[in-house]
Amino acid sequence: MSRTRPLHLAVALDGPARYDADHYTELVTLAERGTLDFVTLGDSFARPGLDALAVLARVAPATRRIGLVPTVTTTHTEPFHVSTAIATLDWVSRGRAGWAVGVSATQAEARLFGRRPAAPAEELWREAGEVADAVARLWDSWEDGAEVRDAARGRFIDRSKLHHVDFEGTRFSVRGPSTVPRPPQGRPITAIDITGAGAEGRRTAARYADVVFIRAATPEQAASLRATVHRDAEAHGRDPSSLRVLLSLAVDLGGSEATPEPGLGGFHSRPRLTTQGSYYSGGPVELAELIGKWHGGGAVDGFHLAPIAPHRDLERIVNGTVALLQHRSLFRTFHPGGTLREHLGLARPANRYALSKGNS
Repeated sequence: MSRTRPLHLAVALDGPARYDADHYTELVTLAERGTLDFVTLGDSFARPGLDALAVLARVAPATRRIGLVPTVTTTHTEPFHVSTAIATLDWVSRGRAGWAVGVSATQAEARLFGRRPAAPAEELWREAGEVADAVARLWDSWEDGAEVRDAARGRFIDRSKLHHVDFEGTRFSVRGPSTVPRPPQGRPITAIDITGAGAEGRRTAARYADVVFIRAATPEQAASLRATVHRDAEAHGRDPSSLRVLLSLAVDLGGSEATPEPGLGGFHSRPRLTTQGSYYSGGPVELAELIGKWHGGGAVDGFHLAPIAPHRDLERIVNGTVALLQHRSLFRTFHPGGTLREHLGLARPANRYALSKGNS
C-alpha cells in the first residue's frame, strides 16, 4: 500500500430493525476494535425502526475513536434541525460524527408528513444539495471562540463571531445562526451514495460530499467511477484529493473460507453487481485479497462493507479480513487521531465567515 494513500474501511450496521441499544453498541465496539474509520446506520421514512442518528448518539459514549455516520433524510426535514442534530452528535462523540445524505421519494412517505406530494428524484437531490449547503453554513455560523463564558462580565457569547446564514433554497429559507456552537470537526463528514442518484445526485456529491460511495463489479469500473467523481469535484472548484471514494460492498462470509462461491471471491475473481449493488460471497482471506488488490491498483480509496449477517460477518471481517490486512501492513493497527476527519486524512475546514472577515 502506498504510504500516501492509506486504505479506508467502514462498515454498515444495517439489518432487521432492532430495538435494544446493546445490539448496536456491541457491533460498534467490535468495529472500533478493528480500527475501522467509521460505521454507518441506514434510516428511511419507508420502514419501521429506531432513528439512526439517535441510536448512534446513544452509542457515542460507549466508544472512543470510531466515526459514527447515520443516514439523515433531507426530504420533509427542516435543514436547521438536521444541522443541530448532527452538530450535537459531533459534540457528544468529541468529533466523530458524519451524516449520509438521504432522500425520500415515495408518495407513502410524503403522506406521513402531509405537507407536499412526492417529487421526482432530480428535484429531491437538488433539494438535498441545498440542504447540505445550508447545513454547512449553519455549522460555520459560530466562529471558533465565539463562546466567551465570562461570568464576571455577564458575557456568554462574542456576538461579533455569530453570523446570519440568510440562505434561500427552492423550498426553504434559513436565517440562522445555529443554536449549537461550531462542531469540534468544524464541519462533520458528509457522505453521499451516488448509486441510482442520477445526474443531480452526482452533482450534489461533487459539490458537498467528503465521502462518496460507489458500486462496481470490476476494479476498472470502480477506477472509472472514481475518476469521474474527481473530475466532477474539480469542475465545481474543489480539490479532488479532499474526497474519499469507497466501494460499497455487501458481504456474506458465511461460507467456507477456502471455497468461496464461484465467480465472487478470491484474488482473481470479482464481486457480483446486482440490482441492490455490489455483492461478495466467500471467506475473510479472499475478501482481504480483493481489498488489497483493488486499493493497491488505485481503483478506490477504501471499502464500505455491509455484512449480510451483522454479528457473524462483522466478527469475521474484524478477526479475519482486517487482521490479515494489518499483518500485511495494508491497514493501520490504531486510529491515527481522535476525530473522523483525522481518520480519513481530511483537514478541519476553515470557517467561511471568519475568512470573509479577514479578507474584508
